[in-house]
Amino acid sequence: MTMAGQTINDRLLAARHSLAGQGLAKSVCKATTEECIGPKKKHLDYLVHCTNEPNVSIPHLANLLIERSQNANWVVVYKSLITTHHLMAYGNERFMQYLASSNSTFNLSSFLDKGTVQDGGMGVPGGRMGYDMSPFIRRYAKYLNEKSLSYRAMAFDFCKVKRGKEEGSLRSMNAEKLLKTLPVLQAQLDALLEFDCQSNDLSNGVINMSFMLLFRDLIRLFACYNDGIINLLEKYFDMNKKHARDALDLYKKFLVRMDRVGEFLKVAENVGIDKGDIPDLTKAPSSLLDALEQHLATLEGRKVSAANTPTQSSSNQRNVKSAVSALSSTSSAFGTAAASSKFDTTNGIDEQLKAQVLAEEEAAMNQYKSKVSSPTSSGATGASAALTNPFLSSPPAAQAGQPIVDLFGAASAQPAAAAAATKASDDLLQLGNPFADMFDASGGGAAAVGATGAALNANNLWMHNNGFNGASVSSAAATNAFVSDSNFSSVFGNTEPAGNAGDGTAKYDGAGSSPFDWGATDDDGGAAQ
Repeated sequence: MTMAGQTINDRLLAARHSLAGQGLAKSVCKATTEECIGPKKKHLDYLVHCTNEPNVSIPHLANLLIERSQNANWVVVYKSLITTHHLMAYGNERFMQYLASSNSTFNLSSFLDKGTVQDGGMGVPGGRMGYDMSPFIRRYAKYLNEKSLSYRAMAFDFCKVKRGKEEGSLRSMNAEKLLKTLPVLQAQLDALLEFDCQSNDLSNGVINMSFMLLFRDLIRLFACYNDGIINLLEKYFDMNKKHARDALDLYKKFLVRMDRVGEFLKVAENVGIDKGDIPDLTKAPSSLLDALEQHLATLEGRKVSAANTPTQSSSNQRNVKSAVSALSSTSSAFGTAAASSKFDTTNGIDEQLKAQVLAEEEAAMNQYKSKVSSPTSSGATGASAALTNPFLSSPPAAQAGQPIVDLFGAASAQPAAAAAATKASDDLLQLGNPFADMFDASGGGAAAVGATGAALNANNLWMHNNGFNGASVSSAAATNAFVSDSNFSSVFGNTEPAGNAGDGTAKYDGAGSSPFDWGATDDDGGAAQ
């Protein structure tokens, strides 16, 4: 049972690693799922990034991949090999160094996935796919082991060394070291060519991805191999008998491997790789082999017809030059293909497409910047932003002539004069805005305040009926601020005589300067003055 391409086992294993806080193990698990496609780029990129981190344990990462290669499912095993190959090609060299120095290799020489055969071929699409992929898994694991052994023997990766006539490592190598290096390179190339797949074998995304990684390595390996053979031929006629014998044997093996490389490239062309991206193989003339054999026979003391004549020596020189010229063209073609990053999966997209996307993004960003200008810029957008932005360092031009309101500072002279024109009791009960005078326009502040106060006092009944209004009032209101005697008597009744002064009550005569100037009686009934 699968969910979104991943099986239940994949999801449970990833969840277990998440709960245990094992992020590296979770990434390895996600890169080597049972889903019948190649490892996803995001997981491979993360693992490549981990190889460059100093706090990530390279032995732990390598052991996790080797552990996944012991799975019974062919997809998991194959994807663990692909992930390892990807890290060897694009990861930090520490990963390659650990694989070369450790005894932990892929022991898959007898691997066979019988699951899809036993269940009637219903395990995965394609029926016998697991059984058919098992031989390729064994060959692929053998190549990766041989790649690690080559690094252990040479202390460098043949796929990453410099190539070419000027700076090529094998072009500038001395004869003795070259005779020791070429057999190691041949062994790795033989392991790669033993993969031996045909176009109809590339039937799923897993083996297709491994084929592309092998194709990438083949281009680089043979370019390096070709440089070594050119250097060998240039030094051949100056070698001693033992070195010449070894060099001739290496050259014969080179001719055989050149034919096998051509067959591999034909498969690559048949599976859809552009023919222009496949380098051309230019073989050396067959007469060169005869010249090399005759020179070796001369060194061994065997009788060869016209071996030491000047004519034969000049012919040998011409054969070597023509062979070097032919192999140099091959070296140039493979070097160009190796330097190209078209088949590198580390970039993810083509460089032209990447440049186009970056240009479009930059154009969109420039257009956005032109629409959204700075708040202080001139224009409608800038002006509207300036009016509503309280954090501007300078006031906007539209409000430059207006005074700045300071609610907590000292009052200006005009508001102070306006406040002196009215009493504090005018606003005792109306509870107006104490800051209203500050928002009046300059020049008419006092007049506006006076007019506003008069209008409010006219509508305020308390201001006319109490004794605190400083404005002019009627004489009746000044005589009796509260109410007239007749109105008071009609409501409450007035049965007591006005002039009774001995009954112990207080009387208000209505003529005092204060409405609260009442008479009081003492204890013996007399009025207190």
